[in-house]
Amino acid sequence: MTEHDPKLVNRLNRIEGQVRGISRMVADGRYCIDILTQLQAVRAALGKIETALLQDHLGKCVKGAITSGDAKDQRAKVNELIQLLERSR
Repeated sequence: MTEHDPKLVNRLNRIEGQVRGISRMVADGRYCIDILTQLQAVRAALGKIETALLQDHLGKCVKGAITSGDAKDQRAKVNELIQLLERSR
């Protein structure tokens, strides 16, 4: 990974805390809209982390495969991305 690791780990730790808070909200019988709002916030935060990791992967791993001239590695990186996108459907 990259220099982004500490930032991403901190974000994930915050999300973990948010999820624990949501669990307490559910257990306490809090208002549904408040819980749903927190769930949306967690989903948005995870989306930002996903975007950062994808950008990092494209900027380093995929770019490295392209500039290396290794056709097998290039195909492997493209196939990984295709599989990732297929799983998100």
